[in-house]
Amino acid sequence: MERTIVHMILHFLVPFMVAKTAWKENWLFPFIIMALTIAVDFDHLLADPIFDPNRCGLGFHPLHSWPAIAVYLVAIFSCRLRIVALGLLIHMGLDGTDCLWIR
Repeated sequence: MERTIVHMILHFLVPFMVAKTAWKENWLFPFIIMALTIAVDFDHLLADPIFDPNRCGLGFHPLHSWPAIAVYLVAIFSCRLRIVALGLLIHMGLDGTDCLWIR
């Protein structure tokens, strides 16, 4: 349970730290956009059970799939999509650390 709580906190703390570091005085908008990428977790609603703390989401959920991650990597090169893509890649990285715990 503690691991899940820390995981959720990191989904907001890491984008906050990245936004404060990369955008200095103008950090709020990038932080909000990156924090909103938590919405990618709606694909968990397609899983049964919806939440399983011992499941690696990478490669399991559609928006956490390797092809989706490849799209996020390509999107980082678009000026218009860069902040969203960065938020999604941070999200995937954090979810990837969860996979290390269960293996």
